[in-house]
Amino acid sequence: MSQSPHPDGLSMLDKRKIEAEILKEVYETLKASHGEAVARNTVSESVRRSAIEQARQFAAAAPGGTSLKAFQDVMPLWTKGGALEIEVKEQTDTTFTFNVTRCRYAETYKAMGLGEIGALLSCNRDGAFCEGYDPKLKLERSQTIMGGASHCDFKYRYEA
Repeated sequence: MSQSPHPDGLSMLDKRKIEAEILKEVYETLKASHGEAVARNTVSESVRRSAIEQARQFAAAAPGGTSLKAFQDVMPLWTKGGALEIEVKEQTDTTFTFNVTRCRYAETYKAMGLGEIGALLSCNRDGAFCEGYDPKLKLERSQTIMGGASHCDFKYRYEA
């Protein structure tokens, strides 16, 4: 039986909130026993590995295989319910450029008391997702809302 890459009906924001509730306790426990650096590194690496594995599942489920178009087709999972407000700048067969002007992931982590590791829980996933989805998919980003910027600038490129 093949596992779905994402549970039906659950928004990605809700999924990330559930994961963050667990990771918050792991982070606090590790911070108390091993220090902040170990706690941050452990959470960062765990989230990165999880993103790669989830991306592999999305890639396996992509009809016709991976492509920038197939990647764009799953974007609604991340924006569902206004979780991300985006302004698309460019969308071609090989590039997908957009700005995130509102990030409810950042707002949620801050409200949960996780602002200090919000970037590890969310932004950290984006490049790692590309690794697991398709090595031809590359991400460039110079700033994030989580890092204090007014917007996140995503520049995806699909190399032939």
